[in-house]
Amino acid sequence: MESCDHKSDCRQKLATKRLIGKVAIVTGGARGIGGATATLMSQNGAHVIIADVLDEVGENLAKSIKGLYVHCDVSKESDVESAIQLALSWKGKLDIMFTNAGIIDTGRSITNLEMNKVAILININVNGVIHGIKHAARAMISSGTGGSIVCSSSSAAIMGGLASHSYTLTKGAILGISRSAACELGVHGIRVNCVSPHGIPSEMLVKAYQEYLGKPNMTIEQVSDIIGLEGSLLRGRCGSFEDIAQAVLFLASDEAGYITGHNLLVDGGFTSGSVEMTSFYCDK
Repeated sequence: MESCDHKSDCRQKLATKRLIGKVAIVTGGARGIGGATATLMSQNGAHVIIADVLDEVGENLAKSIKGLYVHCDVSKESDVESAIQLALSWKGKLDIMFTNAGIIDTGRSITNLEMNKVAILININVNGVIHGIKHAARAMISSGTGGSIVCSSSSAAIMGGLASHSYTLTKGAILGISRSAACELGVHGIRVNCVSPHGIPSEMLVKAYQEYLGKPNMTIEQVSDIIGLEGSLLRGRCGSFEDIAQAVLFLASDEAGYITGHNLLVDGGFTSGSVEMTSFYCDK
């Protein structure tokens, strides 16, 4: 099975300084997709603020990339606004906002949904994104230089049955608000896009697999093997944090200057065709 992790020297080779002088905020940036993206943005010349609730992890990463860390609960609008004000006081502008913070749940039947838990997901996954778009747009409009807002959605937003109902609901809502915001903000030179990962082995996804399959001792390697065999047209390969970071880097950069209102799927082709049919073709 091909490894899902890229070595640091490979990441360095891919660093092309595409974000020289840009100022970026990454919510949920302490680890996982957010951490990989914050690191890659820094390697490409950006000044990065990591906004998260994992203070120790976030502060350590911020130091390593010569950025800043701010405690930020994205469900609280004032926290998100404060993170953006930090960027303005630090560098006088905000060029890139990656609204990445989110949580998952493992609820099953829609007939048994606990609405208090649904509300928690909405507060973080949806309201957190809205807070980010709202205040990033204000800062970018004031500067008059445009900018790029990238939101984390999911393959679950376009294909049913991949996740819980409440998680699917929130990720679908992110697609909607991103496209709607793109329609308004384009006149200001602000691009709004989504990146939608599928099956990235993470601590959060492993926990979901453990609970869903009733196997509390499942490891990240076992989950990676399952995704590599069943969750991708690229057999033997699952996605990595760095794969998503590269997609966000592209959408955030000037190379994507004519792209807005777009949802970039990073799914190994999973949502484009039947994984089962790959065996049909290969056996011929």
